[in-house]
Amino acid sequence: MPIHRVTQPYQSAYPDPIILKQGETLTTSDRQTDWPGWIWCTTASGESRWVPDAFVNVSPGQATMRRDYNPIELNVQPGDRLTAIETINGWAWCADAARQQGWVPQECLQPLQDPT
Repeated sequence: MPIHRVTQPYQSAYPDPIILKQGETLTTSDRQTDWPGWIWCTTASGESRWVPDAFVNVSPGQATMRRDYNPIELNVQPGDRLTAIETINGWAWCADAARQQGWVPQECLQPLQDPT
């Protein structure tokens, strides 16, 4: 898995994560984002988060999760080293040295040629 160095800080906009499960039905709404490929979804309990469009089957006004999804974001600082596990729509699911995992904008990351 590729190792990256953080080049700019990132602070999570959504510090209280929710876990979405495969098969869960969500409502969707049109909401502007700077990140193409993300859909604003709301759970039956009223919690809302951005979800990658590839993770849901969308029909008018609703979506069904294709897979489990954890939208937690990592807080990172320049110089941090992260392992990128998955990338989608401008974001990377990463693990840090303490084995915490979460999403980080790819614009904050620079691939390292030599992870040592």
